[in-house]
Amino acid sequence: MSGPNHAELTPKLVDSLYVEAMLLADEARAYFDEAAREDRRDLEPVARVGFSCESLKVTTRLMQVIAWLLTQRAVAAGEISRRQGRAPERRLGEAPGSDEALFPRLPEPAQALIRASEELYDRVSRLDEGVGSPEPQPSPARGLISRLQRSL
Repeated sequence: MSGPNHAELTPKLVDSLYVEAMLLADEARAYFDEAAREDRRDLEPVARVGFSCESLKVTTRLMQVIAWLLTQRAVAAGEISRRQGRAPERRLGEAPGSDEALFPRLPEPAQALIRASEELYDRVSRLDEGVGSPEPQPSPARGLISRLQRSL
């Protein structure tokens, strides 16, 4: 799992990402449930519908991330095995992409939340790819050294 393209998935990293996801989810809920009402009124009808769709996409991304992180916590706590944690149904779920044509017409706070949710989802997606990778093969050189040490 570790290597040039994968961060080490430690409980500390999982906890940090979980806190980030929960804070972002709370921020998104506060904005889309309350503050966005005025922002939504200023949009044309088609953009208003798109705005609502984007809020659902943000929520979906964040819920997928949170569910995956909770699975990783369960693996670290020994509640489920590492193999169970890698099962297809426990992998990071798919999340819809944002409407790039609509994006520039959205209010700045909505744009910031959309981008933050996409960035978090992308980071967790890269970790999920690493978790799903087969265990790294032992180094042939280390195997040879180990055999030499045992023979001495």
